[in-house]
Amino acid sequence: MSDRSPDRDRDDQQRDSNQEALEDQPLLSHLLELRSRLFRAVVVILVAFLALYPFADEIYQFVSGPLRAVLPEGTSMIAIKVASPFLIPMKLALVAAIFLTIPYTLYQAWAFVAPGLYRHERRLVGPLVVASTFLFYGGAAFAYFVVFPLAFSFFAATTPEGVSMMTDISEYLSFVLTLFFAFGVAFQVPVATILMVRTGATTREALAAKRPYVIVGAFVLGMLLTPPDVISQVLLAVPVYLLYELGILLARRTATPEERVD
Repeated sequence: MSDRSPDRDRDDQQRDSNQEALEDQPLLSHLLELRSRLFRAVVVILVAFLALYPFADEIYQFVSGPLRAVLPEGTSMIAIKVASPFLIPMKLALVAAIFLTIPYTLYQAWAFVAPGLYRHERRLVGPLVVASTFLFYGGAAFAYFVVFPLAFSFFAATTPEGVSMMTDISEYLSFVLTLFFAFGVAFQVPVATILMVRTGATTREALAAKRPYVIVGAFVLGMLLTPPDVISQVLLAVPVYLLYELGILLARRTATPEERVD
């Protein structure tokens, strides 16, 4: 007797029919579809940029708040390059537009690949896209509200005597964007864990057995991505490990009844 469920057989048939429909379309049609979806994403980003640009200075004031709060009295941020006071707020407005439109961009990517997926894969990928978006925003928020105040306080406290801490606005923007991206990606651990289990790349048991290595890897990641102080490293390593455990738990909860028995 076959151990395949009727739902899985129907999914296979639907996948085959989807693939046949896609194969009947020439390559040019797929490229045109991709171009159309990329164009839509770019247009939405540009619209968001035009809406945010008048508030570019306010956005920079918000982003630079954690550093300005710990600057010594009588000091301020500086602009070394002539065009920086104009270009940096504009660049930040563009990054903010990309950041805010991530859900729509992911939706366009999902809509492009969805026709070639099984029905049970579509049921899984949809929630994962949503979860990935919220986790990215959560990682960026964690960096801004928790890591930045502690890290910048550490930098201000360790400034050598006789040295004025006056950070260039361009260097600051590069620094915070790097940390935003690093924490946003690091918080994707549950999504990556679920995908590895669901695609058969590994098993929940194998992931659980690698906990000691994950703990070490999380602290190494914290050492590489955060300022050279113990507090910042722990603030990244601990959430990464907890999210890893959450991913293992969710991988079991999202498994089919047949997979849970296995």
